[in-house]
Amino acid sequence: MNLLKKITLDDKFIEDVKATVKPHWGELGWVTYKRTYARWIPELGRTENWSETVKRVVEGNINLDPRLKDDSLTDKQYQGLIKEAQELYKLVYGLAATPSGRNLWISGTEYQDRNGDALNNCWFIAIRPQKYGDSHIVPSYLAKDQVAVSMPFSFMFDQLMKGGGVGFSVVPDNMKKMPVVDKKVNLTVLISKSSASYDDSIAAGAIDREDYLKDHDIADVRFYKLPDTREGWVIANANMIDAHFKSTNVDDYDDVVLDITDIRAKGAKIKGFGGTASGPVPLIEMFYDINDVLNGAVGKQLTSVDGTDMGNLIGKTVVAGNVRRSAELALGGATDNDFITMKQDQKKLYHHRWASNNSVSVDSKFNEYQPIADSIVHNGEPGIVNLELSRNYGRIADGYQPGIDDAVEGTNPCGEISLSNGEPCNLFELFPVIAEKQGWSLDEAFGLAARYTKRVTFSSYDWEVSRKAIAKNRRIGVSMSGIQDWILNTFGNRVVTGFEDAKDEKGVAYKKPIYDPRIVKEFDSLYHSVVKADEDYSNELHCNTSIKHTTVKPSGTVAKLAGVSEGMHFHYAGYLIQRIRFQDSDPLLPALKACGYKIEPDVYTKHTMCVEFPVKAVNADNPNFASAGNVSIAEQFATQAFLQTYWSDNAVSCTVTFQPDEADEIAPLMYQYRHITKSTSLLPYSGGEFKQAPKEPINKKIYSERESMISGNVAKVFAEMNDNHDKKGIELVDQSDCESGACPIK
Repeated sequence: MNLLKKITLDDKFIEDVKATVKPHWGELGWVTYKRTYARWIPELGRTENWSETVKRVVEGNINLDPRLKDDSLTDKQYQGLIKEAQELYKLVYGLAATPSGRNLWISGTEYQDRNGDALNNCWFIAIRPQKYGDSHIVPSYLAKDQVAVSMPFSFMFDQLMKGGGVGFSVVPDNMKKMPVVDKKVNLTVLISKSSASYDDSIAAGAIDREDYLKDHDIADVRFYKLPDTREGWVIANANMIDAHFKSTNVDDYDDVVLDITDIRAKGAKIKGFGGTASGPVPLIEMFYDINDVLNGAVGKQLTSVDGTDMGNLIGKTVVAGNVRRSAELALGGATDNDFITMKQDQKKLYHHRWASNNSVSVDSKFNEYQPIADSIVHNGEPGIVNLELSRNYGRIADGYQPGIDDAVEGTNPCGEISLSNGEPCNLFELFPVIAEKQGWSLDEAFGLAARYTKRVTFSSYDWEVSRKAIAKNRRIGVSMSGIQDWILNTFGNRVVTGFEDAKDEKGVAYKKPIYDPRIVKEFDSLYHSVVKADEDYSNELHCNTSIKHTTVKPSGTVAKLAGVSEGMHFHYAGYLIQRIRFQDSDPLLPALKACGYKIEPDVYTKHTMCVEFPVKAVNADNPNFASAGNVSIAEQFATQAFLQTYWSDNAVSCTVTFQPDEADEIAPLMYQYRHITKSTSLLPYSGGEFKQAPKEPINKKIYSERESMISGNVAKVFAEMNDNHDKKGIELVDQSDCESGACPIK
């Protein structure tokens, strides 16, 4: 960042906070933090501690204020930003709130400066021909304003490799814009014997580079030698895709040759984002697989299934590095049976179609929910996304506002933010139950959250399509987690206090939820605090106010830091065994063993250990406590509807869990809430039946027995064992930022 002024938090302030504020670690909190978000500090030979992480994150964010770049701040405003940074530090250090997992990992790093996109969790792109424009990636054979089929796939590939998730739309209106696939392409992938990956690559279908060049002139083919960069992977894939279309293959080449000799070998370190490289083999497989999809469509337009397959093959390749989890949501048409049933092809499902969660786009007139419900019962998909509501409503309580968000075309992979083409979600999360315990005014805390997310919109974004959408919408997503904990703690009961008989406009009977008016008033008041904070800050920055402001994200890893329920979801059980997987060389394992945690080899994955943590939910012994294992499907739908009505002007991420005897309620409840709910997915409740299940419900007696076996402070033991010199470069295993497991690690 080229700043004329820079804000830093001084050491005395941080030491004073550490002396007076205690972080509210959940039972899995410190371990989750150390394993997932603590960055390596080379000059100290160890990973960060929590105070250092929060300092880095807050400074990285506060210095995004654009007035620091042009020196337009008055002294009073500058001092105000310093005070704000201090308040943010206290809020996050105490774990009354936290930015998204992406911000915890990236904010304040050199990687943030190089890749502004990296601060945002997830993105949306429409699968239709688009121009690259003034973006950091533009294939050399294209003019910036030339439309290309490859562009949305390049955008997706780039964002996934930067650790973001991507929602993408293959609805009929988009697929109709696809040109006919003109040409079959002969693809050749070359590698030199000088590469450490030579043998593996040859086995995967690559050809010896030197042998090929003896017999062929690369002037007669479409040739691209990949540099060892993320951009190189993306442009190589674009070359191959665009060669199939006359408009982007003006030389009319029949052959595409990609030279992967310079790609680093499997296991090599990845600077910046972190982790290790997958090597070229997954890339080779992807090139050939996507080329096969396109060759199979010659003479036809690409279908929604083709577009989803290409996106899934990209996602599969990104996952192969075992550092990033590819999070994809494919959005198709509600009457597109080929799309809806595409995962029934078991061979392709296991090969690549597992890489996306699939949802269908509906409107409020749609009423054919039974086939969707039947499919959900069998395989948990598709989810439903109502774009009509997103385009014309903020909070449902604020009524119909035609075109308020008219450019919305899809959603992020977890469904809490409806997005326009190229737009990201932008999240910050409050834990009200903790904030109140620590003496925070919730109005002040939510105001700080609004300003934090607003600054993220001034990051240096890589893609023109994103810059335009962000500058116009300035969309933010202030969320809260531990909602069930907070409501029960503060109000003594759940938000749904009962149901009453009612009839809709067609005379169809249904059960209308009854909401506690005190809770309605509180959520409404907090919503207006966020809107007011955004309005005030937007006026200071002379930018557009945010088109929408609030959401409920599913959370997951971040909620574990503070030990609260995830997003709007009920705790999985009052008492449970939570299993977390670690690479077998992770330096945390000896400390966990010394403290008495049960550790055993993972039965599914080599070189991975499974650690069991006994967990007690907040309010587990409260008579009004409910868990995902016993709360009704009707109450879950009603709770989501409440939050969409009185809190979230974006959307509410919700994965409704249901028991087998509730399956026949799915379609009627979808129909009942069709004018309220913007996105919903459902999954059957699993009571930990699988071996080493991530979550296994237990009773209080077993919890007490397992808890009694644990002694010592893991953080303290870890420090003593490692003398604060822990290892770097440890790969992360099976940890998601979202409760559903859909979104990426970081």
